[in-house]
Amino acid sequence: MPGRERRRVSTLPGELAEGRKGAALQEILESYVAELEPGSALPSERELAERFGVARMTVRAQIERMAHRRLVYRQQGRGTFVAERRLAHTEHLTSFTEDMQARGLVAGARMLGVDTLRAGRGLAARLEVPAGSRVARIRRVRTADGVPMAVEQTHLPARRFPGLADEDLATRSLYELLAERYDVTIAEAVQRVTVTTLQAADAELLETPRGEPAFQIERITRDGDGVVIEFAASIYRGDRYEVLMHARRDPPAALS
Repeated sequence: MPGRERRRVSTLPGELAEGRKGAALQEILESYVAELEPGSALPSERELAERFGVARMTVRAQIERMAHRRLVYRQQGRGTFVAERRLAHTEHLTSFTEDMQARGLVAGARMLGVDTLRAGRGLAARLEVPAGSRVARIRRVRTADGVPMAVEQTHLPARRFPGLADEDLATRSLYELLAERYDVTIAEAVQRVTVTTLQAADAELLETPRGEPAFQIERITRDGDGVVIEFAASIYRGDRYEVLMHARRDPPAALS
């Protein structure tokens, strides 16, 4: 936490070569921060400037850059501290529970409600069911080690998943339940990720200030037969998540 003892400046490399001080300092500081525990204090701007033989303005610019990327945070009159690690939301199709377990965290959920509604045209189109069909809706706050991470709203065709509202979804994975009780195999999904800001209701649930950046992620999931089984809309904390994608360039077509 912020009160932890500062790391000694001697743990950092020596004076930087002329001509590339800004870029070199950025690389060194980011590597240094990555090795520290969240809440650890960084050396002061003056200490860093003296250690590397650069101007304090150069140090300040790099610290501000890291703060903008939420690698560190400042506290007025106290200094600069290492921020909590951001979790990567990847292209791999996993449940929230599986995602957290892979990171050594305990996944949890606080139930906001489970109900049944009639699908309007928009929701029906996403689930590929007739308008007016009954849909089960599950609303949860997803947590990792007890810390709120996302507000999640999941819709599933009620006809295919009878009795879903009676299940305990606060302590288990939905995908695990679908496999065990309904013999459903999750095969693929299309996700849409957009950037938004937290509105009052979601900010309160996520214990984060209103107006903070967040990711809005919509996912349509299909089973092995290509049938839609789920439409989920989630709000993820922008200070704890980043989106990681693997891009691949196809080889150019052969010329005839």
